[in-house]
Amino acid sequence: MTVLGVESRGNLMATQPDDKNLRDRLVGTWRLIAAEREEIPSRRKTAFLGENPTGFLHYMPDGRMLALITRAGRKKPAALVANAAEAEALIRSMIAYGSRYECVGDEVIHHCDISWNESFTGTVQRRRVTFEGERMTLSPPPSPDPTDGTQSVRRLIWERVK
Repeated sequence: MTVLGVESRGNLMATQPDDKNLRDRLVGTWRLIAAEREEIPSRRKTAFLGENPTGFLHYMPDGRMLALITRAGRKKPAALVANAAEAEALIRSMIAYGSRYECVGDEVIHHCDISWNESFTGTVQRRRVTFEGERMTLSPPPSPDPTDGTQSVRRLIWERVK
């Protein structure tokens, strides 16, 4: 993302946002608005978490973050304790993790130290960040979708909680 700045003479110039600027814009709580997946190489686009996914993303000033995302239409277990099939469906319809984060250029980098899926714990997750008003889009580079392994680019659109 390019940011337009103003030189001391009043001329517009293109600059890259500094790490602190991006960090300052990230800090706070964000609600998931939409999640789009573009499959590679077909370029087919789908709402990979359903039409109304739920999620919150919280970036803290101390460099920590937490994310909890759930697919639209999750079914409540029949009893208080989910049976094996219900539990599997619930775990497969969510993404949750916590990490340290750092900002480099137009990317936020998550260093995952806890997650819903132990194969995610210990990984580094890169997300390109763009802003449009009070909305933010996070996009990892092309990679396997953690919910089903499909090679794709995902775009998660978040709106700042006020």
